[in-house]
Amino acid sequence: MTTRHSIVEDDLARICAESLPWTEFDGAEIVVSGGSGFIAAYLIEALLYRNEHYRAGLSVTALVRNADRARRRFAAYDGRTDLRILTSDICAPLPADLRADFVAHAASQASPKHFASDPVGTLAPNTLGTHHLLSLAHRSQARSFVFLSSGEVYGRVPKALGRALREDDYGPLDPLEVRACYGEGKRAGEAMCRAWHVQHNVPACIARLGHTYGPGMDLADGRVFADFTSRMVRGENIVLESDGIAVRPFCYLTDAVSGLLLLMLRGAPGTAYNLVNDEGAMRIRDLAACLVNLHPERGQRVVFSGAPPDPAAPVSLSPGIPVDTTRLRQLGWKPQVGVVDGFRRTILSYT
Repeated sequence: MTTRHSIVEDDLARICAESLPWTEFDGAEIVVSGGSGFIAAYLIEALLYRNEHYRAGLSVTALVRNADRARRRFAAYDGRTDLRILTSDICAPLPADLRADFVAHAASQASPKHFASDPVGTLAPNTLGTHHLLSLAHRSQARSFVFLSSGEVYGRVPKALGRALREDDYGPLDPLEVRACYGEGKRAGEAMCRAWHVQHNVPACIARLGHTYGPGMDLADGRVFADFTSRMVRGENIVLESDGIAVRPFCYLTDAVSGLLLLMLRGAPGTAYNLVNDEGAMRIRDLAACLVNLHPERGQRVVFSGAPPDPAAPVSLSPGIPVDTTRLRQLGWKPQVGVVDGFRRTILSYT
């Protein structure tokens, strides 16, 4: 019987089998902010798996806001001496004795449902938090700092661009739109990474993630792929409230984490990298059909609601424009998990 544990175990083994210069992590102190979050927690588990199976001698400090949530998330690692859960508000100065050889800054609200209800809580980790973590990297003389950013920084790029989005493309982003708290926060965080590199020689680079899914994601996240997965798990029809022709690049969690590890080890300081699965791009309606076809025995269908769009619903910026991943691929990254297999594994992990 397939279980969440077996899927995660296989995922972690896949990550650690990637051809990376893993020995550079040996004996290192690694700090991960937002440690109990979806992507950050898998990153931490991959590092702990590396320790367990390859005796790397590294240690991980997970910076978290909610200690109880973190203890539940890492219950399987209770008693491990290579994992420290540190409750700390990264928007305030960090403990003076905290040190790091590698820093991954993943603390941020990424769900659109928070942008209007908690814009301050969305902005602060990407600005104040980035300041304090870059300061940690500076005083520690860290070997690497990776900021988890987002494709939201591109703003409203015109479709007339006529090619895939590269890291030096930008469109307007109205700072007075409430939703801009996320994109503007990420833009500010990226600018800070560049500034700390130029002025203080902090080796900070940037990962622009987007549409990352997999075991452990919040099914009430508010994004379409989470809603589709939730409906599949509950045995419900997938309801589309649009024509579903918007195209999104869906990246399985292991490919995202492998990319982050590669950037921690080989990312160029002061540089941004698109970290999305451009090979996994498809229309929303095709994703819905793909998911119901995974389990035809359940009799689930794709239903078009015919309801007019909700004017209060969040709208993605620059929808349907493909993303160029050449810069990251030149470091040796390539997505390994396709959409069908990735969502199959994801759905099974919740059942």
